[in-house]
Amino acid sequence: MRRAQTSKLTWSDVTPEATYLNRRAVLAGLTGIGALGAIGAGLPAHAAGPYSTDEAPNTFEEITSYNNFYEFGANKTDPAKYAHALTTDPWSIEITGLVERPGTYDLADVVQGQDIQERIYRFRCVEAWSMVIPWLGFELAGLLTRVGVQPSAKYVAFETLHRPEEMRGQKMPLLKWPYVEGLRLDEAMHPLTLMATGLYGKDMPNQNGAPIRLVVPWKYGFKSIKSVVKITLTAEEPPTSWNRANAREYGFYSNVNPDVDHPRWSQASERRVGGGLFAKRQPTLPFNGYGEEVAGLYEGMDLAKYY
Repeated sequence: MRRAQTSKLTWSDVTPEATYLNRRAVLAGLTGIGALGAIGAGLPAHAAGPYSTDEAPNTFEEITSYNNFYEFGANKTDPAKYAHALTTDPWSIEITGLVERPGTYDLADVVQGQDIQERIYRFRCVEAWSMVIPWLGFELAGLLTRVGVQPSAKYVAFETLHRPEEMRGQKMPLLKWPYVEGLRLDEAMHPLTLMATGLYGKDMPNQNGAPIRLVVPWKYGFKSIKSVVKITLTAEEPPTSWNRANAREYGFYSNVNPDVDHPRWSQASERRVGGGLFAKRQPTLPFNGYGEEVAGLYEGMDLAKYY
């Protein structure tokens, strides 16, 4: 495995000079976003991009006040209470492993030149609650292509920021920190897989994984790692936090599957957040409703074994 360069790179090493010189203007369009127009060439607010569901999104308040982000505590309301302590500027991402251009990239350079879209995705948590969220982001495949994936790469590993002085949950042994996740390379390169920088046309709130996070809509929510600081291309299946903590309950693939129950509860139905205490539960859809797009990735696999 190649070691990452110690010097900080910019996309001027990868892209034409004119494109690179414009990157700060692009980032300015992302700051305080409110402006899909700044990055979407006149796209109206909350316009449904490719692969978007036609289901009504949850409210901004619902999406930002009911979260799993154990770095700030185990309760669903803890992230909204405590994530304001997180410093997200400056931010950089180390991209390393089996890539042609490893290095540590400033967030502005990571975002520069990407086709940023708003996509309204179903989001399903392993605890059997769900939301519909209008994410703002770009396909992970675009970023991986720009850094150059080596032929021997088979998996993509991700790592969350480790900063206990700001992320109070990391002072507790809820998990082995930092949080890590992984995808098979074909999953990472699928056009549904996003690196999200915002939601509802605004910068990503801290409690939802600011300033940049992964979104993999056909998998349970814990696969969509937040506040990413490192991406590693590897030939071996990487460790993942919940699988490492309890392999019996959390597999590497973690595809939404109504026929494979969590050992402690059924996955056959789900509760949509915001529906009220007595809202009717709805059937869970295989692959969270994205089966037409992604089922082919798992052709021939026993999804009860590779859960």
